[in-house]
Amino acid sequence: MLLSVKYNFLFVHIAKTGGTSVRAALERLRWRDPLYIPQFISSRLSHMTGHRIASKLPRHAKIIAAKEMLPRELFDRLFKFAFVRNPWDLQVSSWHHLRRERPHLVAHVNDFSQFLRWKLDPERPYQYHVDTSIEHQVDYLKDLDGTIIVDFIGRYENLLADYEEACRRIGIKPPPLPHKRQARDRTDYRNYYTDETAEMVALYFKTDIDAFGYTFD
Repeated sequence: MLLSVKYNFLFVHIAKTGGTSVRAALERLRWRDPLYIPQFISSRLSHMTGHRIASKLPRHAKIIAAKEMLPRELFDRLFKFAFVRNPWDLQVSSWHHLRRERPHLVAHVNDFSQFLRWKLDPERPYQYHVDTSIEHQVDYLKDLDGTIIVDFIGRYENLLADYEEACRRIGIKPPPLPHKRQARDRTDYRNYYTDETAEMVALYFKTDIDAFGYTFD
């Protein structure tokens, strides 16, 4: 999550939706923000205490956290936005991410189909680095009543154009969007699926599929 009081925006960073690039592009704006130094100090203190003092908005926090923590008048005036991604594509991205950056978590998994069965197993113990991409994306955007309260939802599939639209609504010239964590280790996501595993994702992520209109093709 990225907050700028000077430019009046709140970016809700859903994992594996291009948010690292968006965050990198917009984060430099915070250097001109009057609250940048207090935010930086709070972030460092939170890190030094093992995040025991609840003094920062986590990177992948849901929007309800900001609504509960920020003054009502500030939260209401912010331009709030996020990016979402096709759930079938997102799970392929998750598979490659874990193999590359946290291989110990998937050392027992031989292929993508086995990975999905393990990941979507309701009996599997919770693991934060796995479960950031197992939660429904739409839940990051809702208040306690289940109402979506962001002002703009961009799509990973249209990242550059939607990022520029978000900047237009913020009222800034779009800073260059870097290609952070650009994938070079995979083919089209549809090649990873069987009919069975595609249906597994369709059932598990039905809420996102219905909310954002995604299809397997």
